[in-house]
Amino acid sequence: MDLSLSLLSALLLPLPTDGGNLAAERYQPPVDVQWHIQLQGEVNIGYDVDLYVVDLFDIEESVIDDLQAAGKKVICYFSAGTYENWRPDRYRFLPTDKGRRLGNWPGERWLDIRSLNVRKRMADRIELAAEKGCDGVDPDNVDGYTNQTGFPLNSRQQLSYNRFLFRTAHKYGMAVSLKNDLQQVNELVDYADFAVNESCHEWRECHLLQPFIDAGKPVLHIDYRFSQDAAGRGYHCEHMNALGFQSLTLPLALDDSYRFSCF
Repeated sequence: MDLSLSLLSALLLPLPTDGGNLAAERYQPPVDVQWHIQLQGEVNIGYDVDLYVVDLFDIEESVIDDLQAAGKKVICYFSAGTYENWRPDRYRFLPTDKGRRLGNWPGERWLDIRSLNVRKRMADRIELAAEKGCDGVDPDNVDGYTNQTGFPLNSRQQLSYNRFLFRTAHKYGMAVSLKNDLQQVNELVDYADFAVNESCHEWRECHLLQPFIDAGKPVLHIDYRFSQDAAGRGYHCEHMNALGFQSLTLPLALDDSYRFSCF
C-alpha cells in the first residue's frame, strides 16, 4: 500500500482547511454525539450510541459492517506517533525511525515524525482504514514534541506532521480527530473534525479545547480517575456537561470492563 513519493509530496502541499471537495461528503460528528471507545477485547456493539472508536488493526471488517448497518459511525484508532512491536506493519519501520521507550507502555517507542518513511507508514495506515470502511480515524500520540522522544522535535514539525495526517484522512473522505496535543488546538482546530482528549480535567486544561466547541465540533473526553467514586463522577459530569464535552469514565486498558457515561 505504499504511496508513491510524488503522491506523498503532493500530500505535503498546503490545502484548504476544509479538506477540499470531499469535505461535504465525509462524516462530521455533531457536537452532542454519543459515543463509545473500546480498543481491547471483543467489541461490545450493544451500546445505544452514535459513534464507536475501535482499534484499526484488531477490528474485523464484519464488525464495522454490523455497526454501520445499525446506523453507527466507526472511527478507527491507531498510534501515529509511536512504534508498537506487536503491529503487523512493525517490520516496515527503520531502526532510525525509533526513539525512546514510551513510559509504562511495554513494546512502544516514540517515532521520528520528521522521517519520510514514518509518513509513508502512516499514509498506509490511513489507507487501510479507508479500505476497511472506517468513517474516520483517531491518530494517537501526536504530541511527541512535548515529550522525551529521543529526537529534537519542535512544535513546527509537529504541526506539519499533524496537518499531514489530517489532509491524508480527508483525501480518503474520512473524518479525523485531534488527540490531546492541547497546546496546538488553535492551529489545528480548522483541520480536525473533532477532538479526543484524555484527562484534561486532571491537568486543568479543558478550557484549551473550547475552540472545538465554538466551531461546532465535538470534544470526546475520557476520564480514568473516578471509576470507584460515584460522587466524584457526578461532579465530573456536571463540569463536562457545562463545557459541552461528551465524557466517559473508562478503564485505562479501554477494554470495556466498566463504563460510566455523562450523557
